Amino acid sequence: MAARTILPLALALLASSALAAAAEPVFNRVASFPVAANLPKDKGPSATTSAEIIAASEDGRTLVYSDSPLGGIGFVDIAEPKAPKAGGFLDMGGEPTSVAVLGPRALVAVNTGKAKANPSGKLATVDIATKRVEETCDLGGQPDSVAISPDRSLAAVAIENERDEEVNDGAIPQMPAGYLVVLPLKDGAPDCSGLKKVDLTGLSDVAGDDPEPEFVSINARNEIAVTLQENNAVAIVDGATGKVTGHFSAGSVALDGVDAEDDGKLSFTDGVEARPREPDTVKWLGTDRLVVANEGDWKGGTRGFTIFGRDGTVAWESGPAFEMEAAKAGHYPDKRSDAKGIEPEGLEVATFGDETLIFVLAERGSVVGVYRDTGAAPEFLQLLPSGVSPEGGVAIPSRNLFATANEADLGEDGAARSHVMIYERAEGAPAYPQIVSGTKDGHPIGWGALSGLAVDPSDENRLHAVSDSFYGKAPTIFTIDASAKPARITDAITVTDEGKPAAKLDLEGIANDGEGGFWLASEGDPKKEVPHRILHVDAKGAITETVDFPKALLESQTRFGAEGIAMAPDGKLWIAVQLPWKDDAKNRTKLLAYDPKTKDWGAVGYPLETAAGEGGWVGLSEIAIHGDHAYLIERDNRIGQAAKLKQITRVALSELKPAPLGSELPVVRKEVVRDLLPDLRSTGGYVVDKIEGLAIAPSGKAYVATDNDGTDDSSGETMFFALDGLAPKG
Repeated sequence: MAARTILPLALALLASSALAAAAEPVFNRVASFPVAANLPKDKGPSATTSAEIIAASEDGRTLVYSDSPLGGIGFVDIAEPKAPKAGGFLDMGGEPTSVAVLGPRALVAVNTGKAKANPSGKLATVDIATKRVEETCDLGGQPDSVAISPDRSLAAVAIENERDEEVNDGAIPQMPAGYLVVLPLKDGAPDCSGLKKVDLTGLSDVAGDDPEPEFVSINARNEIAVTLQENNAVAIVDGATGKVTGHFSAGSVALDGVDAEDDGKLSFTDGVEARPREPDTVKWLGTDRLVVANEGDWKGGTRGFTIFGRDGTVAWESGPAFEMEAAKAGHYPDKRSDAKGIEPEGLEVATFGDETLIFVLAERGSVVGVYRDTGAAPEFLQLLPSGVSPEGGVAIPSRNLFATANEADLGEDGAARSHVMIYERAEGAPAYPQIVSGTKDGHPIGWGALSGLAVDPSDENRLHAVSDSFYGKAPTIFTIDASAKPARITDAITVTDEGKPAAKLDLEGIANDGEGGFWLASEGDPKKEVPHRILHVDAKGAITETVDFPKALLESQTRFGAEGIAMAPDGKLWIAVQLPWKDDAKNRTKLLAYDPKTKDWGAVGYPLETAAGEGGWVGLSEIAIHGDHAYLIERDNRIGQAAKLKQITRVALSELKPAPLGSELPVVRKEVVRDLLPDLRSTGGYVVDKIEGLAIAPSGKAYVATDNDGTDDSSGETMFFALDGLAPKG
C-alpha cells in the first residue's frame, strides 16, 4: 500500500532542478486556436464554448476536442501547425466528456443523463473525415474517460456516476456506484455486443461501495489502470478478462514550504498536514509504473504528481516541486492557496526520439510542466505557457508536436476565450518564461501582477517593478536582473508604513528619485475607499512621504487613476491617468505634473484613440521619460482577437507645459513609435490585454512587461521583453 509521504521543499526542488542542455530540443508554442472560431452557425459569437479533452488523428494533422458547454466535439486542422484552421463542429446529443482516436474514427464518451441520481451515457463512433456518427453503444451510466489499447483490440471507459456536490455537502457514498466498461474493438470500431461491466466496489477504504472512476489508461499488456478519485485509490484490470488484478490506496502527502493562505500575498513558508492525493489523470510508464496527477476533488489534492509501482509503492513524489516551478514563473494562483494550489489535473506521456516525456497540466496555474522520465526521479525540463485552465493534452511525436485544450471561456467577462494551443519541439532556446524569480531565505520569491517598471540609473541592466492591488496585503517593489535569460527577479521588498505593510494601495507606477529611493503611483478607487495618491519611499520601501491628489482634481475622480509615474530632468513628476475623468473631454485623459519642491500641481491633456466595439475603452498604462521625450503605453482593454490597439507613443518634453488644475488644459501632440501587437503575438499565444510596464535605459533600449492579474481568471502569462533602439541614446 502507498505510504504517507512527507517531502521537504528543498529536496523536492533538488529533484526537479535540472535544466535542458542548450543544444537539446525544446518545446515552444507556435500557435493558439480560439475555440470560438468553431462555433456552429446557429450560435452567436458570444456563446460559451470550451476545449477539454483532446486527441489527434493518426496522421497528426487533425485535432479533435470535447466541448461540454456546446454539447459536441470540435475539429482543428493543423496541417500547418503555425496556422491552425477551424475544422468544424459536431453536435453529440449530450455532454461529451472524453474523446480518443481509433484509425479514421473518434470514440466519444457522451453523458446523456439529466440528473446525477439517474445517470446514463453512450459511446459514439464518429467518422473524422465526414464528421458523422456511425453508431453508438449504451454505457448504462455517466462516462468520464475513454482510452484505446495500443494494439487497438479494446477500449476502456470509466463510468464515474459522479457525486452531486449539492447533496449531503458532496459527501460520498452517493448511489448509483460507478464502474468500468471494457469493449472489444472489431474492424476499427467498438463491438457493443461484447461490452463488459467491471465491478470496482470494495477496493477502497473510502466509500468502497461507491467507486467513482475518473480516468483510464491501457498499457502494452492490455492492462487497464483506472483512478478512483474520490475514493483515493487506483485499480488495475486485465482487459482480456475484465478481472481486477490489483488495487491500492493512493495514500497521502504532507507538504512543507508552500503558501497555504488566501491572503493577498505570496509566502511559501507554510505547511499542509497530510491529505489524500485523490488522483485524477493516470498514465502508464511502460508496464510496471504509473504516473498520476493529484488534483483532488473531495477532501484531498496534494498539488503535485506521483509515480507508483504497479503494487502501489511510491517510486517518486513531486511534493511542492512542480508548484514551485510555476511560482517562480509568476503562475501561482494565490486565491487557491487555501484549497489545492495549482491543481495538477491532466497528464500526457509520449516518446520523442529515445526519450519518454511526461507532460503535467496545472489547471489553476495554467502551465504545463515537461519532465524527462529517467526511470527514477523525473528530470524537469521546461515550463510551457497555456491558456486558462488546461484540461487535456495530446502529444504527436511523429510531427514533434504537443497540444493542450484549455477549458475556461471567460468571454462573458471580457477576458480570454477557450483556446487550443500548439507547441513544436525543435532545437533552440525556450521562449518562455521570459522572467522568473530566484530564491530568498530558501524560498522562491513570489511575484505576479507586474504593473510598473523603472531602470536603475546606476545600472541599465537592473530594473525595479511594482505589483498592483492583487497583492494588496504585501505591496512590493521587485529588483530585476534584465541581463539574465530569462530575466530574473533577485529581490523583493515590501512597501511599509510605520513598519507594517502599507494598506489601501494599488501600485501602478514606479520612478527613481535620484537618491536611492522611489516615487510610487497608487491608483485609487473611491468605492473601495482607496485614495488616489503618490508616495515617496526609501531604498528599504518605507514610506517617507504621502501626497494625496488635490481636491481640485478629486472633484471629478473615477476609479481609473494613476497608471504610471516618471521624473523629468527638471525634477517634476509626471503621472499618467488611465482614462478620462468627469471633467475631461471625450477620448482625452490627463498627464499630471507634481513638483516635489514647490508642492504645485498642474496637468496637460493627452488625446486618446477611439475605442472599437461596445464596452471597449482606450487608456494609458505607463509613462517613462528618456532624453527629450515622455514615452507612454496606450492600449485598449481587449484581449485575443478582439485586441486592436497596444502601442507606445511619445510626447516631446517641450509639449509638457502644465496648466493649473481646473483651467483649460493644453492638449499635447503625440507620435506613435511602436505597435506592440506583433510583439504580443511573438510567442504564439493570444494577445493579452494588460501591457503595463515600460522602462527605457540610457542606451535607448526599452523594457516592456505585462500584468498577469495574479493568475486569477487569467492564464498567468507574463511577457517581459526588450526593444533595442526604441529611443535614441540618452
